[in-house]
Amino acid sequence: MTNKWLLLSAAILLEVAATLSLRAALDHPAWYTVVVVGYAGAFTALSLTLRQGMGIGVAYGVWAACGVALTAVLAALVFGDPLSIGMGVGIVLVIGGVLCVELGAQAAHRERRDADGRQGETA
Repeated sequence: MTNKWLLLSAAILLEVAATLSLRAALDHPAWYTVVVVGYAGAFTALSLTLRQGMGIGVAYGVWAACGVALTAVLAALVFGDPLSIGMGVGIVLVIGGVLCVELGAQAAHRERRDADGRQGETA
């Protein structure tokens, strides 16, 4: 269980690093190396997360939401990009939506497990 969350965390961090490097590469093209390695690593870690059994809806949702939130905050800190209250509200809404997807996925897994258990009792 923990393995897939560690892999997903790595995918998020690699994607954020690649995205921030993409911005840095506009002025210093050497950063494109970090962009390529970061995105390749992010997609590799994301695919390994899926191989560990995490659902695509949950994995992609968490990856995207955390990526958006971290990128926005770090871009404000590193590059001086604007981060308004409205943007903050949007980030909170995205994270809330992903939380709803994750909680719904957990409930669906419990229902399926319970249904499988009931079927096994009648067999």
